[in-house]
Amino acid sequence: MGAGSSGCAIAYRLAQENNMKVLLIEYGGQNRSTLIDMPAALSYPMNLKKYNWGYRTEPEQNLYGRSLICPRGKGLGGSSSINGMIYVRGHPQDFDNWSTKGASSWSFADVLPYFKKMECCESRQSTWRGKNGPIHIKTAEQKNILHKVFSDAAIQCGYSFTEDYNGYKQEGIGAAEMTVYKGKRWSTAQGYLKNITKQKNICIITSCLVDKLLFLNNKCSGLIFKKKSETFSAQCKRGVILAAGSIGNPCILQRSGIGDSKHIASINIKPFLDLKGVGNNLQDHLELYFQVKCTQPVTLFRNIKLFSKAKIFLQWYIFKKGLGVSNQFETLAFLKTDRQQKYPNLQYHFLPLAINYDGSSPYRGDGFQFHIGTMQSKSRGFVAIKNADPHNSPTIKFNYLSHPDDLKDFRNAIRITRNILDQPAFKDYAGEEIQPKPTLKSNRELDEFIKSSVESAFHPCGTCKMGDPADKETVVTPECKVNGVEDLFCADSSIFPSITNGNLNAPSIMVGEKAVDHILNKPLLPKENLVPYN
Repeated sequence: MGAGSSGCAIAYRLAQENNMKVLLIEYGGQNRSTLIDMPAALSYPMNLKKYNWGYRTEPEQNLYGRSLICPRGKGLGGSSSINGMIYVRGHPQDFDNWSTKGASSWSFADVLPYFKKMECCESRQSTWRGKNGPIHIKTAEQKNILHKVFSDAAIQCGYSFTEDYNGYKQEGIGAAEMTVYKGKRWSTAQGYLKNITKQKNICIITSCLVDKLLFLNNKCSGLIFKKKSETFSAQCKRGVILAAGSIGNPCILQRSGIGDSKHIASINIKPFLDLKGVGNNLQDHLELYFQVKCTQPVTLFRNIKLFSKAKIFLQWYIFKKGLGVSNQFETLAFLKTDRQQKYPNLQYHFLPLAINYDGSSPYRGDGFQFHIGTMQSKSRGFVAIKNADPHNSPTIKFNYLSHPDDLKDFRNAIRITRNILDQPAFKDYAGEEIQPKPTLKSNRELDEFIKSSVESAFHPCGTCKMGDPADKETVVTPECKVNGVEDLFCADSSIFPSITNGNLNAPSIMVGEKAVDHILNKPLLPKENLVPYN
């Protein structure tokens, strides 16, 4: 259940099995909208209740009590229909870490063939990349001069160029990749579902909210879901697969009596299985917007005026050309804060415009910005339902910046960015800092700015941790089975043992692809022992 990044891949692969009957249940709708299709309009669907669950966090103590938005995609394609379309696999070491933490058979050598299986990466001629998969990937054209300026400055600062951060070498600066095809957003609904809607062995139902699971002895035998004011049940013969995401999955499990039995009993739900890890291990990427005035009129500022927006839309709508075909985040960098790091712990998205993700801006003029995110936060949070009503939002608390190393990484990131801006390449373009102010230099001053300014990168994961079944915090085994229950599986970003470097859409799809082979007990794709840059 759940037709998001992972769920669409799972449904597609299951429907290819002639002896399977598949029911795919999604709370949202069909998600057919120009606002979703147009890459440059990425901020609009995220701000509409029709496409977004609209979650918010609890007040975060280390962010001066701020409550952050936690958007999750609703409708076919899930978050792949409202995200920024940036395509990042993650660093190879991320998956090797999964394996050493108990998720056996999920090392980089294990997952690489599944990444290649799902990819259609026509612009890359490489043994590292896939060419025939359902997910089309476009390499950014980087036509704006500021992309080259940023790249040149980073290299002058001692960092390296990477030809393909999804291939041999993630570390460095290079062109972004995005899930865009023929000028349109390429969600998992586009990549997977549109190819199976006419098959007789799959039924896709929308506008249906899953309430809880049904059990017969120790087996999951079906589920209960709601459509408007009516309640329905569905029985299964082979099992139920949860793909409702890092917020949805723990909520469904808890409403079904699976989780910390004390918490479940306290809200008048009968405990079925005491599985204390359900809802714990919540992780995310935080990011801050480092904004700078540009001394030359080369930014996208003039394009955010109403007449220009209309022109860009018409050019995109009629010809699928122009600025509308890009999310504008066309340069990415993965850097280390210091030599102590085994692999990059910072991610940069570069935008030739000074504007916030929601379209607001503290500066009306030519500017540019770096979205700087720390990759390997040590802070952990949780998701917990408040009661048995599936319509009620859960308690979501990330405990952002609760580990002191997280603040240290952000301080280092600000100083690294200032160093990049001081390089010769930026001499003719970089003006005054918009935020943070150049006067903020001490650790205390930077910490205050960080706590008051950081935002979520919208990458929640980890709430149904995959690992060794003997580990008390394990929720899902390496075979994607919910620990302690038969015929119940879970496969999406919720099972990540630890967060991966970069945006989470790609590894979430990969999990769906690989999970199907585990669930059907099919031979796994052979390992690919390519040796990445280290």
